[in-house]
Amino acid sequence: MKTNKSQNHTKYDCYTWIRCLLLAMTMLVATSSCGENDTEDSALQQDLNTINAWNAGEKVSEKSIQTYGTDRCFEVLTIDDALFQRIYKKSFKEDCTIDREDLRYLKVLHRNIQGEILLGEMICNKAIASDLLQIFRQLFDNAYPIERMVLIDNYDADDTKSMVANNSSAFNFRFISGTTTLSNHSKGMAIDINPLYNPYVKNRTDGSLYVEPEEGREYADRSKTFDYKIEKGDLCYRLFIEHGFTWGGEWTSLKDYQHFEKE
Repeated sequence: MKTNKSQNHTKYDCYTWIRCLLLAMTMLVATSSCGENDTEDSALQQDLNTINAWNAGEKVSEKSIQTYGTDRCFEVLTIDDALFQRIYKKSFKEDCTIDREDLRYLKVLHRNIQGEILLGEMICNKAIASDLLQIFRQLFDNAYPIERMVLIDNYDADDTKSMVANNSSAFNFRFISGTTTLSNHSKGMAIDINPLYNPYVKNRTDGSLYVEPEEGREYADRSKTFDYKIEKGDLCYRLFIEHGFTWGGEWTSLKDYQHFEKE
């Protein structure tokens, strides 16, 4: 029986073409995968650089935190010269009555309502630094949402601007709203959490309602349900109370739902 050479060549050419096509597809997938890995590695390195520089307010990935180490992202530091220059004549006024040595800088992680991780920072009194570090670690581990946590100096130490931005903060040498009495924030012994959604509320003598910030007026009605709301019995409340703080939401003459302080 004679072999059909033309037919065999056709089969051979077909098999060769298929093998070449499969090889090309394999190389394409490998190249694509390599490109994706390069992109992921680049994003990871960028996040790690952000963490190393501690650019507060920036979002970082879960992977970068795991790589860097979660424990390293919760730290209490003294106020060095570079940091003092950031706060001098802002939160640390020229007539500030607290010593720089009595303040501490906190590095912490927090999550927003979407569950994204952000780098946070705060200045407080050294007497409550350890308390706050433990509280924020537990809030982070339990994904309790805090929208923003950068120094109030980013808002020129303007409390209203910081509150409208829903920025959580502590130290700011200032007076209690509407009075000539120094606030506990002046000593770094008070902290405001998610202030836009947990405003300061007081009934005026004329029967009207004073709300600060004004932009948070709709959140003065605590019967409503909304994001970032602090309530008695929730995790944020429980942790602060367990560490010896009092909550402004339980005051009688007025309500300061954002406010926790320790004597």
